[in-house]
Amino acid sequence: MTAPRARAARTAHALDLDPERVTNDLAALVLTVVELLRQLMERQAVRRFDEGTLSTEQEDRLGTALMLLDERMDDLCAQHGLSRSDLNLDLGPLGHLLSDPEP
Repeated sequence: MTAPRARAARTAHALDLDPERVTNDLAALVLTVVELLRQLMERQAVRRFDEGTLSTEQEDRLGTALMLLDERMDDLCAQHGLSRSDLNLDLGPLGHLLSDPEP
């Protein structure tokens, strides 16, 4: 076996190439990004509520949309065997990516 092939063979053994695991890891990554965006939208909504820049109708619509998005995140996590805390990446000295992780 040539050196590049031997190196590739060692690398293939070091990687977990199980298709189901790769799919689950990709789902976790996508859900992490979606959860981060959901939290950012929620913070922006709270800021706008506090500033009083929304009409009552806008507040109701925004609250309903955020509640439905939160429920959908729970559904998607359950569908992929994940919890919200599974999505919270540890960034080392920077702390965790997501705020107040749920158990």
